Amino acid sequence: MTDIQLVVFDLDFTLWDCGGTWCDHTVPPYQRHGDHICDAEGNKISLYADVANILHYAQQQQLPLALASRTYQPTWAKKLLQLFEIDEYFDIQQIFPDSKRTHFANIHQHTGVAYHNMLFFDDEVRNIQDVSSLGVKAVYVENGINWPLFQQQLAAA
Repeated sequence: MTDIQLVVFDLDFTLWDCGGTWCDHTVPPYQRHGDHICDAEGNKISLYADVANILHYAQQQQLPLALASRTYQPTWAKKLLQLFEIDEYFDIQQIFPDSKRTHFANIHQHTGVAYHNMLFFDDEVRNIQDVSSLGVKAVYVENGINWPLFQQQLAAA
């Protein structure tokens, strides 16, 4: 059985794709169109295909989730979370322009979960390295989180 007590996700290029850029490079206001969101310039923002299944699974397993996102437009990211109707899945949301080490220090302080009991998914190698140095099991995500990667890393932790 895994000793993971908290799973943490980055946003851009991990949970969603903002048309090949970061959410702080999009242009509000946003509008929901079925399974995706468009910004004011018509750029499509989409969750990766397995995100909903991963979030539902974690909820069913009573596995707490958190977000750690370095964005210069936290209100935009939070609006996207609301529009995708996934914001309620995350007990802790560290969404602001600072290092992932700061995000994780705050997450640890708020939850009391030890770093070695956290599993983190991110698309940037520098973040993986920073957070790994704290003792977090940090996993590089290429082309968005997917079910096989999530299951494999959760089982291996």
